[in-house]
Amino acid sequence: MTENEISAQVLDAAIAVHNGIGGPGLLESYYESALTQELRSRGLKVETQKRVPVIYKGVEIGEPYRLDMLVEDKVIVECKATEKNNPVFAAQVFTYLRLTNLKLGLVVNFGQKKVKDGFERVANKMPDESPRLSASASLR
Repeated sequence: MTENEISAQVLDAAIAVHNGIGGPGLLESYYESALTQELRSRGLKVETQKRVPVIYKGVEIGEPYRLDMLVEDKVIVECKATEKNNPVFAAQVFTYLRLTNLKLGLVVNFGQKKVKDGFERVANKMPDESPRLSASASLR
């Protein structure tokens, strides 16, 4: 499964979770748990709170960072539950992509009235994209 196919599955699952729970208003951890369950029920491999070491000049510094989710060993998913989207969310995911040398990360903000308004793709050297933050996905 490609990163783009995984991304489509995550968006679809996030919409199902958002609708099933009743929209915004809960803590991030509830949405993360429900999204994990939804993705696994669709047959996807999901690791939660995956530890990622932070390396500086060849030395591990501090405690390892924990990714909210890693789907199919290819796509990082960062769950949020805030009223407003913040550009720092995508910047964080971009840093996680660089730390893991992965190509695609997603920000899913369940705090929005519609999940698609809080869904953002972040690319790291994806084909057909520059190696910086990509524009939000075109959602139809």
